[in-house]
Amino acid sequence: MIGKPEWFQRRKYGGWGIHPKTWQGVLYIICFLLPFVIFNLFTIWTTRTRIIVAGAWILLLIIDVIDIMRKLKMDERERIHEALSERNALWGVLVVLIMGVFYDLINSSLQQKIYVNPFIAGALVVAVIIKAISNTYLEKKD
Repeated sequence: MIGKPEWFQRRKYGGWGIHPKTWQGVLYIICFLLPFVIFNLFTIWTTRTRIIVAGAWILLLIIDVIDIMRKLKMDERERIHEALSERNALWGVLVVLIMGVFYDLINSSLQQKIYVNPFIAGALVVAVIIKAISNTYLEKKD
């Protein structure tokens, strides 16, 4: 779309996404963020208009970053490292989510009611569904 993959590289040590590799990548980020900040600094627009424009601007940025990430080239070793890193990160997230469910259950049971944060439970359910679909797809692919 707008950004070029050769301007960026994958984030390996600081989360997910991309970071600039060249001056064009830095300029791309500045050109995306500067209008967003300037637009939101001026209060002549209604809150609703600012939210809609900000949402559309962020959506455009997300779509473009996904497009850039999709086009970044990785060799087989990099793909394996990425897969192992993602797997290990997922295990950490799952441990924290499960601890959150147990915390909610223990805390709510002490108050004589049962409550689990639906976002935490939903994240675990979605993870199970995605894993099942992925395994089914990969088994049929072989």
